[in-house]
Amino acid sequence: MSTRPGAMLGLLGGGQLGRMFTMAAQSLGYSVTVLDPEERSPAGSIAERHLRADYLDREALNELASTCAGVTTEFENVPAEALKVLAERCIVSPAAESVAIAQDRILEKNFLAANGFGVAPYAMIQNARTSQHSANSDGVLPQKQPQLSPDLFPGILKVSRFGYDGKGQVRVSNASELDSAFAGLNGESCVLEKLLPLEREVSVIVSRGFDGEVVTFPVSENQHCNGILDISIVPARVSPEIARNACDIAIRIAEKLDYRGVLCVEFFVLADGRLLVNEIAPRPHNSGHYSINACVTSQFEQQVRILCGMPLGSTSMHGAAVMVNLLGDLWQKGEPEWEQVLRHPDVKLHLYGKRDARPGRKMGHYTILAETTDAALRLALEIKQSLQPSHGTLETHEPPRNESRN
Repeated sequence: MSTRPGAMLGLLGGGQLGRMFTMAAQSLGYSVTVLDPEERSPAGSIAERHLRADYLDREALNELASTCAGVTTEFENVPAEALKVLAERCIVSPAAESVAIAQDRILEKNFLAANGFGVAPYAMIQNARTSQHSANSDGVLPQKQPQLSPDLFPGILKVSRFGYDGKGQVRVSNASELDSAFAGLNGESCVLEKLLPLEREVSVIVSRGFDGEVVTFPVSENQHCNGILDISIVPARVSPEIARNACDIAIRIAEKLDYRGVLCVEFFVLADGRLLVNEIAPRPHNSGHYSINACVTSQFEQQVRILCGMPLGSTSMHGAAVMVNLLGDLWQKGEPEWEQVLRHPDVKLHLYGKRDARPGRKMGHYTILAETTDAALRLALEIKQSLQPSHGTLETHEPPRNESRN
């Protein structure tokens, strides 16, 4: 049974992803209630209703369930328990079980390895110099072992929960550095992942409906700076075979999770063409923002369609696209000169309505549309340089490495 336009939809989270979901829902004739504890949030400021409460506040959850035909999320750290409570009374996408796996790196790595998806060699770290389980890149099931393999060094120690945009991650070269890094992360459960030389990083946004209908968006090639997504190039500059394999793997992951909603699967591409899964994100993703302007249907409209039981839209592209993130660093000398962006007729600017421009904070993005990726990338870099503060220089891209970014 589909939910017709005019209905109220619920959203857990008030960030920029929620803002773009809200805009997509409103364009289709739906209203949105945002549940978010912040006084003023990007999504809450434009939604029809804003319930300012904790995500586990029973009264707020009851209000959401009683007034909304369906509820979705805009970030993966929404407590799974909140989704379980809501699912007793209304449609929820994605399900609590899927979110619980994706928001915990240990559960995520073990799920991927157990189901035969390639991942970088890793070990669970819950005590300094103690590896509880490990799995190799061929998807071998986790096995107990008393000590860490030296083959895992150099590696990257990542907190199991609440790490994003490069936060909660430390490079380590040996067991001694691992001890120090583990202590510096407050002894939280972590994953140690072997550092690998990568050809590039790509991601796939996959949409799967309650009826099992599934479509993927074109593969995005992602470049990062200081652990934060900087530029996405679409279609990715990889072979057709690699692109097909990435889409096929993303679909299989969604099916294994019995996932209903929009899911991002991030991949490492090795020099020999192999694909290893880095992370899964149970929501629309920064690397899919290009779809708002470059595709027939955006990832956010797809999220609305799935939640409401509507047919999925086409993900065909109008042309090549490059998306560039706008971080708070650009505001260090005041409001950037947006004329430098808007004077180009094939560039679309998106600002998220955030008041405080802090270094590293995502404040917006712009998307360049062109006939070729080379043309789009040239213009993207030209605009990027023009927006730099007068004393600054254009950031250089980091070489690909297996670190977590959203």
